[in-house]
Amino acid sequence: MMRIILLGPPGAGKGTQAQFISKEYNIPQISTGDMLRAAIKEGSELGKKAKDIMNAGGLVSDDLIINLVKERIAKPDCVNGCIFDGFPRTIPQAQALADAGVAINHVVEISVPDDEIVNRLSGRRQHPGSGRVYHIHHNPPKQDGLDDVTGEELIQREDDKEATIRDRLATYHEQTSALVGFYQDKAKEGTDAPNYDKFDGTQGIDDVKQQILSALKG
Repeated sequence: MMRIILLGPPGAGKGTQAQFISKEYNIPQISTGDMLRAAIKEGSELGKKAKDIMNAGGLVSDDLIINLVKERIAKPDCVNGCIFDGFPRTIPQAQALADAGVAINHVVEISVPDDEIVNRLSGRRQHPGSGRVYHIHHNPPKQDGLDDVTGEELIQREDDKEATIRDRLATYHEQTSALVGFYQDKAKEGTDAPNYDKFDGTQGIDDVKQQILSALKG
């Protein structure tokens, strides 16, 4: 059983590393959004409750999210474990997860400075018609501002604008980064506590991958 929590700011590379871990251990990557959409689509009791709350413009409670997590990890594809990506987001969610008896084996933090995150995300450009994504520094189009295939103009999504990125980072530091201390303290508590490892996300993707997989096996 390998249950892993991935922590790190938006743009740190969690999704990429989650794919590597998922393949290595044959475990699914689980996000709150995916879980909610799946439960609503299946029409489960929890899904119906979540749908009613969301349709009314409300926020799904931590209790309901935790129950959705328990429902999700009981499915056959989680028999070997799972990767929680973007969950828990807050200490109350993390505590509720622990109180619900959902054991976590590893907490993996990918650390990247804010300015590097802004550089990574604000440099992205997209071709609206196809979804092709470029980066002005790391993967630039052949002709500045134009799609390689169609020659049409590329756009910068609202999510990739610096002000939006810095707002998201502020939210992360306010809410989720507190989980770092929470799980570091848990790691000191004893044998049932999850292992905690922090990795420098400014390294190459393969370097981070090898270090994470080595830590998980250790």
